[in-house]
Amino acid sequence: MLNRQLRVHRATVAAVLVAGIFGMATSTALAQDRERPSLIGSIARQVALDPSTYAPAIIAFDGTMRDWKTSQPLFENGFMEHNSRFTISGRANDLPVPYADGRRRILIDAATTFGVSALNNFTTRVIERKLTERYPEHRTLVRAASWVERISFGVYLSYVLSKDHYRQAGLNTAQAQQLGYR
Repeated sequence: MLNRQLRVHRATVAAVLVAGIFGMATSTALAQDRERPSLIGSIARQVALDPSTYAPAIIAFDGTMRDWKTSQPLFENGFMEHNSRFTISGRANDLPVPYADGRRRILIDAATTFGVSALNNFTTRVIERKLTERYPEHRTLVRAASWVERISFGVYLSYVLSKDHYRQAGLNTAQAQQLGYR
């Protein structure tokens, strides 16, 4: 599990870097030609306006923050953190990092999730554009397939990144209530 999380984290950092490079390329392209937006500029605008770009990051942030917030009463009463990313030592079942540090890590995770989602949406839009140019008679089919891919990717990413946190938040809340913590 930890090895998988490290791979996912590294991949998301790489995706954010790639998204940043695309962002710089877009601003350069727009600065060069103000009258006709470039391919990259118009696609970047579409990605920026697409809700499926933001939803995975928002959902993952919400799930992880719920887990983190509902863990706090348990930590205050001597419980240890099981997730090694949120411990002082970096090992599972140890003292948790301070609340603000955990929140900062969650924000960084949300930013990397946003980068992955933006990169996927950008790539999908480029492929959509190229396919509609090559097969103009199938424009509706290509656009529908692109739409399905972006939404499916967003749903999958949201689910994978948040399901365990929502489940853990429910367990934390139940345990805190059972033990009489606030």
